[in-house]
Amino acid sequence: MDDLAGRIAVITGGGTGMGRELARQLVAEGCHVAMCDVSGAAMAETRRLCEADGLPQGLRVTSHVADVADEAQILKFRDEVGATHGTDKIHLLFNNAGIGGGGSMIANTREEWERTFNICWGGVYYGVRAFLPMLRNADKGHIVNTSSVNGFWASIGPGVAHTSYCAAKFAVKGFTEALITDLRANAPHIKCSVVMPGHIGTSIAANSSKMHSGNESGKLNERQLSQIRAQMALGGTDVAKVTDDDIRRLVAERARRFLEEAPTTAAQAAKIILDGVKAGRWRILVGADAQRLDERVRETPEQAYELDFFQSVAAEIGWRLGR
Repeated sequence: MDDLAGRIAVITGGGTGMGRELARQLVAEGCHVAMCDVSGAAMAETRRLCEADGLPQGLRVTSHVADVADEAQILKFRDEVGATHGTDKIHLLFNNAGIGGGGSMIANTREEWERTFNICWGGVYYGVRAFLPMLRNADKGHIVNTSSVNGFWASIGPGVAHTSYCAAKFAVKGFTEALITDLRANAPHIKCSVVMPGHIGTSIAANSSKMHSGNESGKLNERQLSQIRAQMALGGTDVAKVTDDDIRRLVAERARRFLEEAPTTAAQAAKIILDGVKAGRWRILVGADAQRLDERVRETPEQAYELDFFQSVAAEIGWRLGR
């Protein structure tokens, strides 16, 4: 699908990060966009940026509040897309929404663990289930599912549990690869791609905090503060000298660094993804760090979770311990 003009694209998580940049670049190519997010304000900013870039006359950009972990909300989103865009078909589906957090089966609550898993995996599954009939109604279609380097390497560093996110991203990767055969056999005009970004400059850290804290400000609640304090103690920090405000500042600084010091921007990532879709590639690694980590894991898979492996990779690609 090398010509996107006049096509209709659906994007989950369109309010920030890669979802926002995908929307902007698709609109610039003359593609109609329907996006969903849990934040109406964030989507309003995405639309404002699309308009500032120069929204072509007659192009439709619609926003829909929906939690991708809730199938009923995704089905409502689908129905709204059909109604507002006046069609029973779409051409592109970007299952992009995701959060982090809830990483430990031991230190985190089941609710936190499943919240992350249900967004990162459930959102992809529900998205494909809901929009597949509309993709089948089109002359051609493409499903783009966002996994991660954590879809082939289940770690962000030694001593940092990351089981929920990694399990979800492995599921997304396996599901999308299995779809290749399924679509070829049953809907050959639809293609699919799995996207595996490395460290991309997005606000996922801040957004994850908002989702898990239960408040829009993202201010850490008592449970979160206690969990972080426990993790710091396990790492050898004398937490008796660490205040709650110290922890909040530390978390805010990590989120800032993740956004501002990333080797690949969200806009660059979106371009890589769209170039991959146009080229018909089913496997899209995003960022030089993703490329190199993929090579290293393949070279020595049995060593992939050892400390010296991470240290050598981190030195090569510029990752900090624990990101």
